[in-house]
Parts: sequence; C-alpha cells; structure tokens
Amino acid sequence: SASSGNMSKAPQPTMDPTKMGIGRSIAVLTSGGDAQGMNAAVRATVRVGLYTGAKVYFVHEGYQGLVDGGENIRLATWESVSMMLQLGGTVIGSARCKDFRTREGRMQAACNLVKRGITNLCVIGGDGSLTGANAFRTEWSGLLADLVRAGKITEDEAKKSSHLNIVGMVGSIDNDFCGTDMTIGTDSALHRIIEVVDAITTTAQSHQRTFILEVMGRHCGYLALVTALACGADWVFIPEMPPDEGWEDHLCRRLTDQRTRGSRLNVIIVAEGAMDREGKPISSDQIKKLVTDRLGFDTRTTILGHVQRGGTPSAFDRILGSRMGVEAVMALLEATPDTPACVVSLSGNQAVRLPLMECVQVTKDVTAAMSQGRFDEAIKLRGNNINVAIMNIGAPCAGMNAAVRSAVRMGLIQGHNMLAVYDGFDGLAHGQIEPITWTSVSGWTGKGGSMLGTKRTLPAKLLEEISQNIAKFNIHALVIIGGFEAYVGGLELVQAREKYEEMCIPMVVIPATVSNNVPGSDFSIGADTALNTITSTCDRIKQSAAGTKRRVFIVETMGGYCGYLATMAGLAAGADAAYIFEDKFNIKDLEVNVEHLVEKMKTTVKRGLILRNENCNANYTTDFIFNLYSEEGKGVFDCRKNVLGHMQQGGTPTPFDRNFGTKMGAKSVLWLTEKLKECYRHGRIFANTPDSACVLGMKKRSLTFQPLAPHPQDTVVAEDPPHHEDPGQVRHQAGHVRTRRHGARDQEEDCSRQVDSARRGIGLFFCPQTVKELDHQRTQCIVALASFRSSPKICSRKLNLKLNKNIF
Repeated sequence: SASSGNMSKAPQPTMDPTKMGIGRSIAVLTSGGDAQGMNAAVRATVRVGLYTGAKVYFVHEGYQGLVDGGENIRLATWESVSMMLQLGGTVIGSARCKDFRTREGRMQAACNLVKRGITNLCVIGGDGSLTGANAFRTEWSGLLADLVRAGKITEDEAKKSSHLNIVGMVGSIDNDFCGTDMTIGTDSALHRIIEVVDAITTTAQSHQRTFILEVMGRHCGYLALVTALACGADWVFIPEMPPDEGWEDHLCRRLTDQRTRGSRLNVIIVAEGAMDREGKPISSDQIKKLVTDRLGFDTRTTILGHVQRGGTPSAFDRILGSRMGVEAVMALLEATPDTPACVVSLSGNQAVRLPLMECVQVTKDVTAAMSQGRFDEAIKLRGNNINVAIMNIGAPCAGMNAAVRSAVRMGLIQGHNMLAVYDGFDGLAHGQIEPITWTSVSGWTGKGGSMLGTKRTLPAKLLEEISQNIAKFNIHALVIIGGFEAYVGGLELVQAREKYEEMCIPMVVIPATVSNNVPGSDFSIGADTALNTITSTCDRIKQSAAGTKRRVFIVETMGGYCGYLATMAGLAAGADAAYIFEDKFNIKDLEVNVEHLVEKMKTTVKRGLILRNENCNANYTTDFIFNLYSEEGKGVFDCRKNVLGHMQQGGTPTPFDRNFGTKMGAKSVLWLTEKLKECYRHGRIFANTPDSACVLGMKKRSLTFQPLAPHPQDTVVAEDPPHHEDPGQVRHQAGHVRTRRHGARDQEEDCSRQVDSARRGIGLFFCPQTVKELDHQRTQCIVALASFRSSPKICSRKLNLKLNKNIF
C-alpha cells in the first residue's frame, strides 16, 4: 500500500531498551484457527516485553478468555514460555467467540483489561481476528465511558487506560492475508503436505495410478499452488484462477500425454475452495469420476484435512514467529494515540509494519472479487535455436534439482534447447554434455542431492578445454547452480573473456549451498533444509535431556566459514550459545558461558545446548570445548557432543527450498532470454558487459540480479589460512568469505539500523551490558538474532555473550 513505507519506518527507540516498558502492560492472545509457529510468536512477545520492563499477560482461549477474564488472563514469566518453540498449535488456546461480537461482550473485555492496567494488545490470528481487534480499539473510548457510567470502573482508571494500542501478527496456514509474503504456519503446513505427497508418489508409481490430493484453502490457493510446484503435479485447481471452459478435455489430454511419455503416475492438487468460472465447486470426487470414466485410469483421492495444521513447526515458522514477536512489542511500545493499528508483515527478508485495516480491506476485496467472478482482478491483487547449458557446482544440497527442473522447463517453454552438463566444470571441459528434455526432469523437485552430479573443481586450469566445448556444443548461455565455488567459477569464466571469445555469453549464478555464504544473496537454496535438519536433531537432543537433568549438549554444524546455520539454528532450537567464525571469541568468553550454565542449572530448566560452527576457530575445536565444559562442569552438569556431519546436506528438500529453487530457476532463464536478445548482433551472441554475467539473489525484499564482481561491497576476505583437511575448497583463490557491509555511507546507515535492531531484540539474547557494548561497536554492523535481518552476511552476534538469564 501507499502508506506501507511510512509504517515500516517506525520511530527508533532513544532510551534504554530495558526501561522502555516500565509501567506498561501487554496482553497477548491467539485467536481463530491455530497455526504452527504461534507459540514462537507468543514466546518472543513475552520475553521481549519482560526485558523492556513491561508486565506481560497471557490471554487464554482467545477473545473468549478476554471476555470471561478471571484465570483466563494471567501474568506470564520468563520460564513460563520455556520449551514452547517446538510445540505446534497454541499453548494458550484459541476459541471462536460469539460474545466478543456483541457490544456487551466487548465492554466486559475492556473492563477486564482496565482492571489490570493493560493498554497494549498483541493479537495473533487471521483477518477476522485482526478486524475484531481494530473494532475494539476504535470504540475503546466509548466502552470506557459506558463502564464509568455503569460504575464498573472509576474515572481515574478510565483516565489511566484512555488509549488502547493494537498490533497484529497473522497466523494462518492458508497464507491468505494481503500485505505479507508469508503468514505464520504456512511453511509448516507445506511440510506436512509435501511429506504426504512424497509418500503417495512412491505407491502411485508402483501401480501406475492417478492421485488427487485435496488441501486446505477455502478462499486462497497458495498451499495448492506451491504444493503443485514442489511436487511437479500435472494439474492444480485453485479458487483464484478457475479453469477455462472445456477444462475436462484439456485435463484428460494432459494426463494421457504424460502416460504416453512414460510417466507412471499422475498427480492432481485441488484446493478445497476450487470452483469453475460459473462459481460451481470442483470437488475431488468430481475429478476422480471424470478421470475414471473417460480414461479408465486407476484413480485414488486423498483429503489431507487437519493433519496440515498439526505437527512441529518448521525452522522457518519458528524464526518468523520469533522475529514478528520482537517487532510487535517494539511497535506497541513506540505507538502513540495517533498511531493507527498495524500488522507486522514479512516483505522479502524484512519485517515491516503495515496499516492493519488497509491489509484487511485488500484481503476482503480479493474474496469479494472472486465471489463476483472477477478472477483477473483477484489475481492482480495477489527464443529460436538457442542452446542453454545448466550445471551444478560445489557440494550437493537439497533443492538443486528443483532449480534444474524449473530452469529446464522454463527454457523449453521459451523455445530454447536445454543442455545438461554433468559433473560441473570437469564435465564442461571433458564434453559430458547431453540434451535434457521435459520428461527427463520429471520428479526431480522432491529429490535431494544433485541429479546432474557436482564437483568442487574450478575452471581456471580448464579454460582452454571449456572454451572448445562451448564452441563445439554451440552453447549460447550458461546457468550455474551451486555455492561459493559456483560464484568463484563464474567469476573466473568472466575474467577469461579477455582471452577466450567463447566465454562472451550470458551467465547466471544461482546460489545453492547449505552454508548460505554466496555473496549477493541473503538466502541460498538448500540452507532451509539443512536448518530444519539441525533444528529437528536439536529438538530430539533436548528431549533426551528431559529425563536426565543437568546435561549440556555441544553440537557441531556445517557452514564452513559462514555462521548462518549455527546462528539461525540457535534461534530456532533455543540454544544457549552459538560460536561462529564471524564473531571472534576467546577463553574468557568460554569461561563466562560456563559460569552462565552453572547458574542456569540452579533454575527449573536444567539443560544446556551449545552450537559450534565447524570452522569457527582453529584451536577452540569441538573436542576442546567439550573437554573444557566437561571439566568445569564437574559435579554440576555433564556434557555430550554431537557432530551432525553430512546429514545436513542430505534428505528431501523442504517446501521452502523446492519453491525457492523453482522460482530461482524460472527467473534465471527468463533473465537469460532477455539478455540474449540484447546480446544478439549480426547473427551471433556476444556478451562482454558486466551485467551480462550475474548472480541471482534475494536482497532484502526482492530477487535481484547483480553483476559478478571480484570483491563485492558486502564481502571481505578472512585472514585465516585454508583448512588443511579441505584442499578442494576455493579458499586459496579468493580467501574465506566473511560478509559485512562496506562503503562509507552504506556502512554508516546499516550500522545504525543494525544496532537499533539489536537493541530491539536484545531481550531475547543479551544482557544490558551487551547493549552498551553495541553502542561502542556501530562500525562492526553487529545484528541481534531477534531482529529481522536473518542474513549472516552481516556479522551476527553470539547468543552467549554475558547471558544473565535462563533464556531457553
């Protein structure tokens, strides 16, 4: 919306964050349908609120608890939200409430809040719940006046509670709220769906069956659409885009064509609110009857139902809920009587505050447009003989195959000939190049690893052979999917243009690595899957300590010299400390952490979790830290260590990585298509401008193409030597990448913004002394984990610095 920019640039706190909430009271409630990740939002709201000095109240059973009062509105403590991160649903309960729809019910709710001095309300729910909260705020003054006349509150109480601040967070598995890229719970629901789809696919292939899966989404087809992309479905029905007339014939032709091409199964995804252009419902049973009667295919129907709402929240939803909770508290404490009610939203990779009712109105407009048959409006509210080669470079990761599949199929749609290069730059140099077709990549979306094969070899010593094969196979454009080796390899090809004219073709690098260390992108394909693997493992490790008190676990994660996995897993799993390469630490820091754990064992939570990035320090190894903690903790706690290893690279990709890979692959080929048009001169392709070789990355709010450059402004070279056990890495070529903002003006702006974010999120992770330290380190761009800047490219602060509370 037009005002979203103003709302997102909220005033920054100018006082000590530990005193911002003194004398204030905050209530948090969950309403409407439950969604995984709500507990993370509740937890963050409680802990940041308490850190600022405010009183925080749970409102149990949603608006019904607000009306009933009594024991339904209880004070929250730091310990009361411990171990909530990994729980699905909402532990404070949610209920539909008819009483709150009446003025009498809202008067009673207002009375309950005034009696407790609560003037700040954080509501986690869907558009209906947020609309109710805004209506409550709008008539607040009138409700107080009625309560005073009725003698239920005094004039003094009404004066002290003269204004009610409202902030919303959207919890909905349907992702049906306009104004945010993702709602809390959507990613977890996709996890549940994809698990079922993957399981069904194997049995369907065995019997050559057609499976019809119905997923939730009465007015929004997001779950159905992303599921179809993630599993390579043959057809998808969503309410926003009904099929054209005669869709029955088209569907049957499509299914028949797939079987003719050798496919042993067909998958059709249906949103529960699917309908035709006349507004008549399209049901799973109707589609089953059509396929069975016309084609005679063995057809089965599966309705997933409420299984989509259940289970453990994904790492994405835990982090999203945590960050939104932090932002919600700051929005409440910074609000004035003139500040409109806002909703905390996700835009790209940033948390923004948007006007609540503007977003609600757009959401309702979408539903209205669909009900009136204006489907195009609802959606708005929501080459010749070109050979394009595609290859994987570096270590394999989940989601690579989804990107390859998407790029291949988008290239074929554009009329290009797609070529698969096997085994990376080695394959390009030795002619391991074959045409790849539409059916060749069928079923690749859900497969882990790299179907094309991948190696860490760089092209510098193979340039002569590579240039010959580019000419031999008449390659006009190149898609490189991989990690930092892909970035450096692409850069070496660009630098070779001066000597080899064959290298003067458009190129694009798609970041795909569990380490998430590619310059130019906040996210890499594969990082989310690895993060979920680490998080689920840490959950099991913590659970194992439930019966064995006073135990500390040290867990080593991958990531090379990038601390993304350790940092974000620390936030998602509830760790006490995370040691990363970007943030140096010494023996004194380790001593402080041991002291913290000793003190923690005196509380009700007698367990500890320490994460260590594999290359955080050459001397303070996992074994060293384990031995140190074991010795210093004698008689107080015992230690265990776990090295997760290559399990972080394996497994089936998460829905996020499947979807992200699909987007990146399609977008890269579309960009190459346009670049080929620009570079076509006199019957040949010639590309030698800086913008003809780019890396496609997520930067803040959008996917952007940035020229491959030797040392981008957000990259510095680490000073440590290469690891002796990893000679295949590219660190001898370009050093160890550790990212940080550069440029005088950019750095000054980013430092201020990051320190402010650190001050906001400090309650979850730091003590007051750390806040003072941050004020003296503005030039180091330190960002707190509770802020919404998830990228490790800005050096993230360790979780363990001088902790003075039991935080997890």
